[in-house]
Amino acid sequence: MAASSGDAVDDVPVNAVWACLEADPKAVLVDVRTRPEWTFVGLPDLAGLGREPVLVEWQTFPDSRANAAFVEQLVAQLDQLGADRETELFFICRSGARSRLAAQAARQVGYQKCHNVAEGFEGPLDPDNRQRGRMGGWKAAGLPWSQS
Repeated sequence: MAASSGDAVDDVPVNAVWACLEADPKAVLVDVRTRPEWTFVGLPDLAGLGREPVLVEWQTFPDSRANAAFVEQLVAQLDQLGADRETELFFICRSGARSRLAAQAARQVGYQKCHNVAEGFEGPLDPDNRQRGRMGGWKAAGLPWSQS
């Protein structure tokens, strides 16, 4: 994947994200949803690739305040993985809004290849039944995921 320019973050379709994660063992998926979302909605399952997503809340639950320690927590986990400023980083949330902000924050501290996962984990609301997970995103694409 090409590096993003400036503070711009590109949107990458979920299947292209999966292909990059398969092809590049150093690429990292960063899930920025809340702990309840990880527990009750599910997580991308990268076990088949021999790794796990990095989990760092962009907003805290239940108050939905910005996580003031986000960058510090992200950097610590990326350092622990051996990721450097040139590692491909893919940020995912429910639908792509929080993850875009998180990717921009990572760009601002020097990570060069930050990407937003288009449509996120659950995608947009289905206009017929007002539910997510059927029209787009990681789950609707049939990519591996698990739920506790």
